[in-house]
Amino acid sequence: MLKYSLRENLLTPEPDDCMAQVQDVRSYSQDEVIDLMMRRGTTLTRADVAAVLQVYTEVVGELTADGSAVNTPLFNTLFSVSGVFNGMADTFDRARHTVSVNVNAGTALREAVKSVKTEKTEGAATGPYITEAADVVSGAVNSTLTAGGILRLTGARLKFDAADVAQGVFLVPESGGEAVRCGVVAENKPARVMVMIPADIAPGTYYAEVRTKLLGNAKSTKSLKAGRFGKPLQVSPGA
Repeated sequence: MLKYSLRENLLTPEPDDCMAQVQDVRSYSQDEVIDLMMRRGTTLTRADVAAVLQVYTEVVGELTADGSAVNTPLFNTLFSVSGVFNGMADTFDRARHTVSVNVNAGTALREAVKSVKTEKTEGAATGPYITEAADVVSGAVNSTLTAGGILRLTGARLKFDAADVAQGVFLVPESGGEAVRCGVVAENKPARVMVMIPADIAPGTYYAEVRTKLLGNAKSTKSLKAGRFGKPLQVSPGA
């Protein structure tokens, strides 16, 4: 049974759209797969099966290292090369280019997945989850922010320890670089936080992120949990 939960889909414009998130998937190691094979009453010993699978793995690895694709009932492989080549005369350079192997389901797996049964469950997420980012100055929602203005985030598990500089509301540049912490806090609640956007923040595109060590039961954890809003926010200079 494949269990899944639903959460708001932040990638579509419709406010009621949701997306599925798979929960609690059981994974099996090769040794566990061999155990299940042995239960089927094969005349082979466990050592025989393990040896065959080891040789199979080695052969597939050697074929891949040789630049060959492998097509089996379980999977199909294909290669891709990424990186920029400087003109038609340029050649592959491992410092600038990367070879990747992509794996797709084979015929047996494609048939098997048709029989998967699903069960809807409640999500077990424990980190911050942002559903809306609003600019109090302009009234814009999920689009623009004003430097020096107030950012209001709503969602779940948003509360943080404002005295800890590792926690709080951060604006992460889309282009990379250091995140900007919004140090002035106007409201700090589990379902809503309000912070002042630094007046000297550089204009550009950012992602709002809440970082906290607080759990939903008001207890604290040693590990930092982060929740990022999926929609980019355009920061413009203040008046």
